[in-house]
Amino acid sequence: MKATTMLALAGTAIAADMPSITMKGSKFFYPNGTQFFMKGVAYQREYTGGSHSTRATGSSKQYTDPLSDKKTCERDIPLLAELGTNTIRTYAIDPDANHDDCMKLLQQHNIYVVSDLSEPQTSINRDQPAWNLHLYERYTKVIDAMSKYPNVIGFFAGNEVSNNATNTPASAYVKAAVRDSKAYIKKNSKRWMGVGYAANDDKAIRAEMADYFNCGNSDESIDFWGYNIYSWCGTNTMKGSGYSDQVDFFKDYNVPVFFAEYGCNEPSGAEGRIFQETEALYSKEMTDVFSGGIVYMFHQEANDYGLVKIDGDKASKMKNFGALKKQVLKADPKGVSQNDYKPSGKARSCPAIGKAWKAASGLPPSPDKDLCDCMMKSLECTIDSDLDEKSYGELFGNICAHNNPACAGIAAKPELGNYGAYGMCKPDQQLAYVLDSYYKKNGKTAKACAWKGAKLQSASSVSGECQKRIDAAEKTNKDVASATSAISPSKTGSGDKDNAAIRGAPATGLAIGAAALAGAVFAL
Repeated sequence: MKATTMLALAGTAIAADMPSITMKGSKFFYPNGTQFFMKGVAYQREYTGGSHSTRATGSSKQYTDPLSDKKTCERDIPLLAELGTNTIRTYAIDPDANHDDCMKLLQQHNIYVVSDLSEPQTSINRDQPAWNLHLYERYTKVIDAMSKYPNVIGFFAGNEVSNNATNTPASAYVKAAVRDSKAYIKKNSKRWMGVGYAANDDKAIRAEMADYFNCGNSDESIDFWGYNIYSWCGTNTMKGSGYSDQVDFFKDYNVPVFFAEYGCNEPSGAEGRIFQETEALYSKEMTDVFSGGIVYMFHQEANDYGLVKIDGDKASKMKNFGALKKQVLKADPKGVSQNDYKPSGKARSCPAIGKAWKAASGLPPSPDKDLCDCMMKSLECTIDSDLDEKSYGELFGNICAHNNPACAGIAAKPELGNYGAYGMCKPDQQLAYVLDSYYKKNGKTAKACAWKGAKLQSASSVSGECQKRIDAAEKTNKDVASATSAISPSKTGSGDKDNAAIRGAPATGLAIGAAALAGAVFAL
């Protein structure tokens, strides 16, 4: 994918540059070598219609970009500064909007940004996970939109996608998003910006989650780990809240760890919060390991976690606003200088596959528009241009039932780390591939392309590099029919088009069906 002009201008600020944050080992640093600790607040109104990590695709935008309205930012950013905030987290920004005014105001108040890359309708769905061109285009557009601002620390590739032991396969797709987002930044940006993940605090998988996203090649692993934790409620202690256990667990982690969300509202709701945990978070007992945290959340909503009530254009500070302000302003964490700091942490080992964990180290392939386009040119049986997307699921289900080898190219088996070559293409391209594969495996008879919504066409001439890459992908897809264990990485071409992430998938238990593929379409 080509970098946009915006990303090419990364590092050119719209105002006097704030010093950009960098990372060394498990710490964040200012350019002068002083350690940076987040004193953060989550800054975004709640999504309409529910959790963004389980939303299906709809037709209307279900979020409001918090950094695209100058008037709103002029009202809210001084309040954030009053709290002692030096970092905000945004959950969904519109990459087509103009953020100059709000980002300038944030710079004027010395506030950094960490932003999620997804949005409610374009995110990795824990129930029907995918990592494909549609998602990749969204993620890279957000990177393009935000990279020119020096006060952007980095991005989250996912938020609580795998949130219990039943949906851990989805983490493979998020880690693939981490890998490809990091590669995009490395190729196109002039400065470091991190890509991390924000996890919930589920006892059954929290260790496996932290290990999985940190294990393996550094090009694939997270740059920082965000932890959404609400275990310290009211008056508590390091031991009683479990904070001491977290310090012990992460003490040898090799990338920065911080609370991506915190601020329990039990037992008395938002107004009962005293933020005793904030004092603990910036104490010596925690700052050797944790790099601060982000309080959830600025806006008072139905979930009752707010610091500020919004009534029309008016913002009113709540009681717990003062409680947080008191704790943050007195917090004075003592860090280490960058020159004196000698990182000692090591990457974790990948978790074993078992009852509680079903995502292997092998990842889904990187989205590759050129390969998908090459494949589409080679098809003799394809989808009719009039076919409604709502019909995709039925067609997928009819053809791919009973582990049909025609579907091997889009199959997935996360517990083995095996994936077909074309699972990263857009849904219409995947369906076209399946139709053509079925047609060719059934003798190219007219009946084999007689599905409702399918049509015969004359394949375009494909040669050279394009054919070479299709042949390599087909070799991978042939392995799908017989593999019963992890398959060694293969390549779909040469040079910059290499895709070593593509792997085969076993014929038994292909993760394809009417519900899964329909979900993949509508979760984009």
